[in-house]
Amino acid sequence: MWREWYTENKTLVYAMGFFSRFSLGSRDNLLLSLDIGTEVVKALIFRVDHESRTGQVIGVGRTAQRTGNMQSGAVSDINGVIRSAREAIELAKAHAQVKHIEKSIIGVAGELVKGTTTTVHYERVNPEVKIGLPELKMIIGKVQEKAYERIKKQLAWETDQHDIEVKLINAAIVDVRIDGYHVLNPFNFQGRDVSMSVFNAYAPMIHLGALQTIADELDLDLLSIVAEPYAVARSVEVEDMIDFSAIFIDIGGGTTDIAVVRNGGLEGTKMFALGGRAFTKRIANAYGIKYELAEQMKLDYSGKRLKPEDMERIATLFNDDCRVWLGGVELSLLEFAETDFLPSKIFLCGGGSALPGIKQALLSNDWYKHLPFSRPPEVSFLQPKDITRIVDTTKELVTPQDVTPLGLAHLALIETLEEEKMLSSILQESMASIEKK
Repeated sequence: MWREWYTENKTLVYAMGFFSRFSLGSRDNLLLSLDIGTEVVKALIFRVDHESRTGQVIGVGRTAQRTGNMQSGAVSDINGVIRSAREAIELAKAHAQVKHIEKSIIGVAGELVKGTTTTVHYERVNPEVKIGLPELKMIIGKVQEKAYERIKKQLAWETDQHDIEVKLINAAIVDVRIDGYHVLNPFNFQGRDVSMSVFNAYAPMIHLGALQTIADELDLDLLSIVAEPYAVARSVEVEDMIDFSAIFIDIGGGTTDIAVVRNGGLEGTKMFALGGRAFTKRIANAYGIKYELAEQMKLDYSGKRLKPEDMERIATLFNDDCRVWLGGVELSLLEFAETDFLPSKIFLCGGGSALPGIKQALLSNDWYKHLPFSRPPEVSFLQPKDITRIVDTTKELVTPQDVTPLGLAHLALIETLEEEKMLSSILQESMASIEKK
């Protein structure tokens, strides 16, 4: 049935998904994962191995951003970011010993990147009739219309701009139930009551336009722009995903990105503008030194390479910043606490997670006393080796700050290898029709 539908609608499939432009039969299986961070641009070149269904990283490049290139996770100087990204890509190409790379996936973050799960309950008139494509499209359309209006209202309230343009960048079916029974795909099922939950990530057009310009200037074929917390949350695969629940906290230079997964489904993402750069500024102000020197001092503090008196002083300085940061985490999680207990597993990643006070702060019991955890949170670091389907042949990806570009590579891999594209194609078609209204 799926093959018949695909044959009749292959033009639609081609147009709807950016990954569908990457031919599974192509011999050119190289992809670029580009993480444009506030502090560092990270470029990974990896090869898709269709036989083992894995991605093999063969080149890594990193370049420090200039101070004014990024602001709160968003691009503020396009030309500056282009210079940094080009340098990182050239380093990765030299490392991989390849002369040319085109197809790329780029991550996006920032406070105005919104990810949320929307649920719609639908009662069918004829429960004995199997659910066909027209009805499935109609149900998904109802979910997407509700989600789109919800995001528009939220952004209008936060920015006081009622005409802000947003675009869907990621969509995934989180949960489908028919008469209370969980199903993976409702197509051809019978039943009366259909409940469908869809995760959608949206970003303002101004952010996406900047990234598209960067990709054009770098001569990249931009296959996808992906919300980074979405990529990180989907990068962990366990044997029984239906029972997997966790909170992912990615601490970058300018933002902290949070993703909540419940029962194998991504419930939503939150971001707030506080990351490692705030801690660097604290050192710069306290010591009266330049930002670049303060950044190195922060890294030395994380690596316990400073004198004991400086280690103690910086630890004291960071206590206040950690309390403020914890307040942001608490506020971000409050929205996910309205319906159920929060997952007790917390995974940390990103360059900012290396600060010694971060994990200790999360292990303290003061910050979560007003949140519904069924038991005290267990905090651990997400490591590159946890991204099981991406193999690092370079042996250079060894810290939690490398997880985000690996998560982007993992997402590109699973979408490239995915054979069942019916639901994702309908999701994209539905959103395209909404945006045209």
